[in-house]
Amino acid sequence: MNYRANPSLRIRLEDWRVRLSLVALFVCFGGLIARAGFLQTVRRDFLQQEGDARYSRVIELPANRGKVSDRNGEPLAISTPMESVWVTTELLKYTPEQLKALAALLRMDSGELRKRLEDSDAKFFRLGRQIPPDIAARIAELRISGLIQKREYRRYYPAGQEVAHLIGYTDADNKGSGGVELAYDNVLAGQPGAKRVIKDRTGHVVEDVASIRPPQQGRDITLAIDSHLQYIAYRELKAAVAANRAKGGAIMVLSAKTGEVLALSNLPDFNPNDRNRLNGNQLRNRGLIDTFEPGSTLKPFTVAAALESGGYTPETLVQTAPGWLAVGPNVIHDAHRNGMLSVAQVIQKSSNVGAARIALSLQPETMWNLFNDLGFGASPQTGFPGEARGRLRPFKTWRPIEQATMSYGHGISVSLSQLVRAYTVFANDGEIVPINMLKTDEPVLARRVISSATARAVSAMLETVVQAGGTAPRAAIPGYRVAGKTGTAHKQSGNAYARDRYVSSFVGYAPASSPRLVVGVMIDEPNAGEYYGGTVAAPAFAAVMDASLRALGVPQDAPLTPAAPAAPAAAASPGEDT
Repeated sequence: MNYRANPSLRIRLEDWRVRLSLVALFVCFGGLIARAGFLQTVRRDFLQQEGDARYSRVIELPANRGKVSDRNGEPLAISTPMESVWVTTELLKYTPEQLKALAALLRMDSGELRKRLEDSDAKFFRLGRQIPPDIAARIAELRISGLIQKREYRRYYPAGQEVAHLIGYTDADNKGSGGVELAYDNVLAGQPGAKRVIKDRTGHVVEDVASIRPPQQGRDITLAIDSHLQYIAYRELKAAVAANRAKGGAIMVLSAKTGEVLALSNLPDFNPNDRNRLNGNQLRNRGLIDTFEPGSTLKPFTVAAALESGGYTPETLVQTAPGWLAVGPNVIHDAHRNGMLSVAQVIQKSSNVGAARIALSLQPETMWNLFNDLGFGASPQTGFPGEARGRLRPFKTWRPIEQATMSYGHGISVSLSQLVRAYTVFANDGEIVPINMLKTDEPVLARRVISSATARAVSAMLETVVQAGGTAPRAAIPGYRVAGKTGTAHKQSGNAYARDRYVSSFVGYAPASSPRLVVGVMIDEPNAGEYYGGTVAAPAFAAVMDASLRALGVPQDAPLTPAAPAAPAAAASPGEDT
């Protein structure tokens, strides 16, 4: 185009207008530069936050829960990696085929899944949790927009029911909810970490930016139990409960020298790997939480108090004729009429009358002091959640009949763990050891309760219990000297004792010459015709003790002679305890 031919193109702007335009242009550019500088300096933090809010996220890094092992390193509780699936509703997009495939992988009805996805008011919610890695990988392959996955852990218990009550379990959030898992939750759990990541518009992580806090993995713990002994205890308890059609039971195996819990089994049981349809009866650790009247297993402590008082020796005679004793309006019975018995025979024959006469000759405070020193009425301090204290009333409130019945284990309540621990006083020449749930290599601080002479005298009496003429020949073990005591007690029903409901027990140790193990057995409400501790609990004791001693390679201290046959159980009268 020829600008000379076009008059309008030949018009020139006034100089002032050109200058004004340039000034305006420079002012605008200056304003933009000033604004940019302001935003990059004064408002930098605000802008950074706004940018981060659109693509940067801080996500939690779960900590791996510590492993629980037995004393030999066998795993009892381990954590396996799982995934949880979350939904961002604003970004959710899927096809009918993707929905159908997702429902199949989550084992859900496709209609129910569609309803959950479309009817939720939450912008971000969890669709599924504890999904195995292989299933989670297949879900990721569906490439559904708005679905993201998070790492979590699920607890697995290799031994299952055998250690369920002792180990406990974790809840859906991997927090301890019972047993050792709860008792040592702060040790096992660790601390979760955090990291900053960049996510795309569909919510998927595309880049790790920085580690804010690394996760602190939970610490491993080693329990005192021996898996082999635990299996033995569980097997024999199941057999005893089934054979006697009992309501339940418990067995505890304690190291006589260290107080370590080598085995602790309970029935009814549960599978910690599948806790659907559980009830409180299955979850109770009867050996630590339940209390019962110990019956005649308490008589050795009454005799120990008498020997310590200086007024009795094992040969001191006690009149038990005519087989009953009136204390005020109440009458105490023996299962059999025995006449004159020595103190040692009172234990061997398990005479209620003999134990009551001995107790009534003592000051109430004398008995109470010994029972209290043995830990009755106090927490065993094992650290186990819900462990029972039992009940030992102040001696100043005792009436004569209460002192008499307490001598043979009525009017006092104990847990099996308290009772087994108390028997370590006879196995350790008068010293009692604390109960240890964890394996320990440190020297144990034993505490003297009775003299060595008294402990050895009572131990000799307890050996006669499993011999011919005693109440528990079925507790004898070929090749080992055994010391122990039977217990049979009526269960309370309201304010009275039930005539046909019993707790049968036996507590003992072996080899008696140098005790290694203390074993306690409690069978709750046997219902197959027999209910005496000598016929219900003693055989289970013998089976557990025999197999455990041989598994540990403990040298024998007696001839390999067959155990003496058990005498037939006599019919019991109400209120009797043997």
